[in-house]
Amino acid sequence: MLYALLGDLHSNIEDTKTVLAHIQQTAAEAIIIGLGDLYECTVSKKKAQKLSGLPLQKAAIVEHEFEKLLTFPSIRGNQEERITQVTGIHRFQALPETMEIDGAMLMHGHQFKWSVSWQPTFPAFQKSLLFFGHSHESGLYYQQKKLPIRIRYGQPIALQNKQYGVNVGSVVDHQEWCLYDSKARTITFMRALPVK
Repeated sequence: MLYALLGDLHSNIEDTKTVLAHIQQTAAEAIIIGLGDLYECTVSKKKAQKLSGLPLQKAAIVEHEFEKLLTFPSIRGNQEERITQVTGIHRFQALPETMEIDGAMLMHGHQFKWSVSWQPTFPAFQKSLLFFGHSHESGLYYQQKKLPIRIRYGQPIALQNKQYGVNVGSVVDHQEWCLYDSKARTITFMRALPVK
């Protein structure tokens, strides 16, 4: 089964359109799944502690043109959780915190512990792969460490029969996503922007 995994859209219409078009061009048969932070919360973490009952339009960037692009299932990220916190609106609570697909667990990544240099400490997980986002930095992890590989966009990486963490990168600013072939057990980091 082919999966196109994308996260950290942050309400960016143009980057999201570009990535979805790239998925259609390169992997039209793939099942698209979002890894959270679809929306951009406009309230900081600090201010969110003291606010409640805000209208949705004051708490987040929510545009009809963007919402028309969200035709795929997604888990929720910290942006959706903060929007819920400051508005009291429950629409994002329907999004699951995690999701399982063939051989993999999907989680946004805000649930991890992160070092000051944005290195994650993964929680225990049962599947052999954990796909996540949150830090906007694509990468492949093994035994809690980022592997020192140079990402070559569009080139599949064959995974051994071990447990890995895979950061799919971000749609916003980087136009990145990850193609996962569960049958071949490969991941392919993808980028819609021309590589410089």
